[in-house]
Amino acid sequence: MKHIVLGTAGHVDHGKTALIKALTGIDTDRLKEEKERGITIDLGFASLFLKSGQTLGIVDVPGHEKFVKNMVAGAAGIDLVALVIAADEGVMPQTREHLHICSLLGIKRGLVALTKIDLVDEDWLELVTDDVREFLKGTFLESSPIIPISALTGVGLPEFLAALDQVSSDMEWEDDTGVFRLPIDRVFTIKGFGTVITGTTMSGQVKVAEGVEILPRKLTAKIRGIQVHNQNVAIGEAGQRTAINVQGVEKAMIARGDVLARPATLEASPRMDVYLEYLACANRKLKNRTLVRFHAGTSEIIARLILLNRDEIEPGEKTYAQLFLGSPAVTMARDRFVIRSYSPVTTIGGGMIIDPLPKKQKRYVARALHECSLLHEGTPVERTSTIIERAGFEGISVQRLVMRTGTNQNRLQQILEKMFSERQAVLMDRDERRVVSLAVYENLQGKILQETRAYHEKFPLKEGLPKEEMKTTIGRFVSPKLFNMALKGLEKSGEIVIDRENIRLPGHSVNLEGDLKDLRGEISVLYLNAGLTPPSLKEIREKFAGRKVQVESVFNVMAREGVLIKVNEDLYFYKDALEKLREDYRNLLLREGNATPASFKELTGLSRKFIIPLMEYFDATKLTIRAGEHRILREREGK
Repeated sequence: MKHIVLGTAGHVDHGKTALIKALTGIDTDRLKEEKERGITIDLGFASLFLKSGQTLGIVDVPGHEKFVKNMVAGAAGIDLVALVIAADEGVMPQTREHLHICSLLGIKRGLVALTKIDLVDEDWLELVTDDVREFLKGTFLESSPIIPISALTGVGLPEFLAALDQVSSDMEWEDDTGVFRLPIDRVFTIKGFGTVITGTTMSGQVKVAEGVEILPRKLTAKIRGIQVHNQNVAIGEAGQRTAINVQGVEKAMIARGDVLARPATLEASPRMDVYLEYLACANRKLKNRTLVRFHAGTSEIIARLILLNRDEIEPGEKTYAQLFLGSPAVTMARDRFVIRSYSPVTTIGGGMIIDPLPKKQKRYVARALHECSLLHEGTPVERTSTIIERAGFEGISVQRLVMRTGTNQNRLQQILEKMFSERQAVLMDRDERRVVSLAVYENLQGKILQETRAYHEKFPLKEGLPKEEMKTTIGRFVSPKLFNMALKGLEKSGEIVIDRENIRLPGHSVNLEGDLKDLRGEISVLYLNAGLTPPSLKEIREKFAGRKVQVESVFNVMAREGVLIKVNEDLYFYKDALEKLREDYRNLLLREGNATPASFKELTGLSRKFIIPLMEYFDATKLTIRAGEHRILREREGK
């Protein structure tokens, strides 16, 4: 059986609290000030057991215009509403405002309690009933039952309970996202137990002894106990009015508007994309960059409204917008919200959050508006695809996809599997379950190819683009896993060649033509004739002064081809000469067992300028190994 939360709504002093007390025996006015003033100021809570076996959690809200923000906080978690209208007064300002708020929050079911009928005669009751029915036309309560009631005499209470039971049983339910979250509406302490928070569990479930996080404050705590309808339970579930005893945080550290969640499942955001409905009863145009009071869950935050495709909207119009919040909010896609004017304070609109973690949007951008349309009206598949594309090179985890699409995690997994099989998305990190759009992935591969091609054109004599250099240009915006995946994909398809630490196109080769070919010939002759006493790189540069870049290019090519062997930064040897020396040196070591600089000099006739670098080179290339002042064959040492 689904858990249902009933909320009251209506003008001040129309009998909401009295109705709840008559139905449940619970006085929801708990504050001293409420008793003294005779009006509800803050949220009150009760529970009701219906004949069908359904248990309702009840949120009683204040009706005074000064406390509408408290009413919105309470209405955020309700499933159906009891709109309370006093028969002696009829429809009043907060009757209208509360009904607007319920509509904006997406509440679709409810009933009307026409209270205080003991104060009016039959004729008046008939007139006010007709007025109420007329008032409800065009609203979600248009066809709802209107039950005349007297909380004082009890007349109508059985009929109200029966109607409530029927409405509850007929309710339709949306899929639960599976992500546990509880917007906090009250915090207090109980001696011997510590901090207790209450709220309506909006989705998912939570268990005793679990670790939780309080957002946006990023506080961690542990659940010590859970109560639902004043009964201890092991699990709190979606739709329940829930009290949770948390360990590890003090009351002063938490406030209404915070959200309780599992660690790392939700994220606070300073902005969000929304579908906005501007109420027809508003008395002026709503301009771009207007300051508003943003209500979502149990929070109230000052925000600036950015209209994405116009400079102002008329009352009754709907549009896409981005909200910049004064402090971060914790929401999910498909959540409903309310906005109230900054001053004077009154409800002016609301709507649906379509992306709770967007980047800053530029106005009048067709692509952004198209994305907003898909996120608002699209299928779960279209919403998922849009959010994955919005995530760009960073990709997005499945957990964040749940938050940004409002889609059930199991359904989302099915969508992703199909996208993988149809090559619409790529799983870039199996451990983190991080996904990237195929279009973004192919865009990255295109950038890699473009960068490699441009590098060949700029440096035709270099074998390829160093991988590390590519990372500092393209790769700095991309996770290392995605970058390496894109490289491997291009290599597998034959579009690039990865040669050690260089990236090149398959058709790229280094050819020295014209003056460079002549320069290579001159340098080759110098090194061939020099044998084991070649000129230093510095001497070559001096000999070919003014041609430094060309000399560097020729040396790079000859070194890559193995014609010249680099011994150190300043010394290169012609390959044939170095190979003959290697064989002579090896024979010396086999014959005498070891070598010293003196015996190496006797073998080669070289000066110390060449002896030390060459002996160190043969150490580095694994021919020899140093043993004290001697060198011995490494292969013999291994035996």
